[in-house]
Amino acid sequence: MSAIIRKLNTKLNGTATSLSGIPLLLTRLYLAPVMAQAGWQKLANFDSTVEWFGDPDYGLGLPMPFLLAGLAALSEFIGAALLVLGLATRLTAIPLMVTMVVAMVTVHGQHGWPAIADAGSWLADGTLLLNESVMAAPEKLSAAKAILNEHGYIDWLTSSGNFVILNNGIEFAATYFIMLMVLFCFGGGRYVSVDYYLARHFNRQ
Repeated sequence: MSAIIRKLNTKLNGTATSLSGIPLLLTRLYLAPVMAQAGWQKLANFDSTVEWFGDPDYGLGLPMPFLLAGLAALSEFIGAALLVLGLATRLTAIPLMVTMVVAMVTVHGQHGWPAIADAGSWLADGTLLLNESVMAAPEKLSAAKAILNEHGYIDWLTSSGNFVILNNGIEFAATYFIMLMVLFCFGGGRYVSVDYYLARHFNRQ
């Protein structure tokens, strides 16, 4: 029996190794449009982005806002292209991870975990944490829908999807950080990244 288990384990390990590039490719392709959109928004509205980075009252209050806004925007926009190619994957992941940490600390951390206000979240209902703003969201959402149902075009307004209340917690940024850390640790992936073929080329030399 133990011999069968060892043989099966060896077979599974070999199959997993052969397919290891696929989840890394999917991770890169998932992250690329997210980063490209974030970077493009910063670049397209660069003056207001710089102002938001530097303003201590309604923004982040960061030093050297022009430099930091530029680095964040270019890291995200150029990084997205590099992620698609799987080129310099580990190096690309580093500034993007830093950007996610800064976003979590300066923007999202004060709102707790959930990105969308969901009173059913065990990270907001007092089981582990209590976020009273999240817990009050269903009542506010119900009131908003009632007002729109009476005075607006609720069917048209919800035809593209249901309304939600944005909590703006760290959930998405933390998820992206974890995915980027996976890419930093394991690279772009076998057979599916430029990095893989560059490494093979230089190893042969």
